[in-house]
Parts: sequence; structure tokens; C-alpha cells
Amino acid sequence: MENINDPLVETLQNLLGESILIVTSSDQLNLFGQTFRPVFCGTIMNVSQGDVTLFPVNIKMINAPFFQFPTPLNIPLEKIAHFTPNFDCNQRIPLT
Repeated sequence: MENINDPLVETLQNLLGESILIVTSSDQLNLFGQTFRPVFCGTIMNVSQGDVTLFPVNIKMINAPFFQFPTPLNIPLEKIAHFTPNFDCNQRIPLT
């Protein structure tokens, strides 16, 4: 499996240790009873053939735009709809 050349994996591996904004393909997610758009910002900790791990990671929720998730968060590569490398996670962005 390590012989598979995936441009997304290679791009993300080149960004290890950098901050990134990721939007996933889900319309909305639910966490702790809060429904939110799937917008995450964090530092790339690990990249594998199946997922990318962010830590620390902020979940951009309308009522808590800087909510820091307490553990590393793995995002499946096939669920990534858009990403922006070198994104400042303290940046305010409209979520509506």
C-alpha cells in the first residue's frame, strides 16, 4: 500500500507541522449536541494513505468559533472537499 502514489497524500505530507483549514463533504455534523458546518483548522500532525490527523484542532462553530477539540482529530481523505494550507486558525471566517 505504501507504493501507491496519491497526490493528495504527498501534498499533505509536505505540509506536516503546518496549519491547515479543512472543509469536509458533509453538509453538517453533530458533536456534543451541537450541529455545525464541517470546518476544521489545525496543525497537521500525521498523514497516512487513509487520513490526516490534526492537533491541536479548532472546530469552527457559529456559537463557539474557536472551540479547541481536546484530542487529535483524524479526517478521512475521501471526505475532504476543500483545504487551504498555511491558514491562520485565529482568523475569523463567516460560517453562515
